Amino acid sequence: MPSDHRSPVHHPRTRLSAPRAILVRLAAAVACLALACFLVIIDRGGYRDSADGSVSVLDAIYYATVTLSTTGYGDVVPIDDRSRFFNIVVITPLRVIFLVVLVGTTVEVLTRRTRDVWREKRWSRALRDHTVVIGYGTKGRSAVATLRASDIPAEQIVIVDRSHEHVEEATSDGYVAVQGDATRSSVLARAEVGEARRIIVAADRDDTSVLVTLTARKANPRATIVAAVRESENAPLLSQSGADSVITSSDASGRLLGLSTVTPDVCEVIEDLLTQGRGLDLAERVVAPTEVGKGPRELADLVVVVVRDGQRLHCDVSGPLRRGDRLVTISAPATVST
Repeated sequence: MPSDHRSPVHHPRTRLSAPRAILVRLAAAVACLALACFLVIIDRGGYRDSADGSVSVLDAIYYATVTLSTTGYGDVVPIDDRSRFFNIVVITPLRVIFLVVLVGTTVEVLTRRTRDVWREKRWSRALRDHTVVIGYGTKGRSAVATLRASDIPAEQIVIVDRSHEHVEEATSDGYVAVQGDATRSSVLARAEVGEARRIIVAADRDDTSVLVTLTARKANPRATIVAAVRESENAPLLSQSGADSVITSSDASGRLLGLSTVTPDVCEVIEDLLTQGRGLDLAERVVAPTEVGKGPRELADLVVVVVRDGQRLHCDVSGPLRRGDRLVTISAPATVST
């Protein structure tokens, strides 16, 4: 994949962003300059221009600007006591404020940048076995909500999206977010994809999902990659690109629409199962040592599928449970085991 410039990593924060802070300070500096110009203009009779003796409005603006910037050429000067006193109590404080605003902005931007780089390095060193969600649109947000309902902490979730608005939304929601094109390996590297345990591809376009999956699989051969596509005909491409699971959103939506029409109660149950923490939950867990040798029907949880050696077996044909089996169960949230 082609290289990319360093995409910004956005950490959750409550203060003004750097561009907005600069604009606010710049507006304050312009306000100071405008006030100084106005005050010198109305008092320009107390000043003298070394060129022609009189001080025009332009001369007054010129004097205010060079004075606030501490340039001070000396060609326009206050000549009476009132104007000199006015310079002491008004113009000089404005000059100080003006310099504090400009210099303070530069120092703050440099300090913030240094702090962000230090925090990013510390964050990247500590980040292991996390979940990367690529795309923070409707699908991505729903996926993140389900992860959080499954007790995955926010600091273990990293969002990647090319949209500045989506990145800002993810940041305000409390997640670390990387802005950039996820089809580029350099952008995924910023999200520490190579150290991730799970990667969720929730791009808006199927071709983008394929490219992202290829790039992510190359960066991390061991991660579990789950990807979504709109059209079922593109699902094989995602599987060939390295996705472990492929969700076809259009087919799933169509099936739910059909169920809602024919059997609305069944659809309600499915919606309930898909929403973590509400009513019944679908869960996957390892067989407990005390459950080995028992039949799936003997357990307190309702076992739907037994996963054994990578195969999904119906509970009626799986036989006695073995050590290492994984169970897909339906249970109330309070009884889900991890």
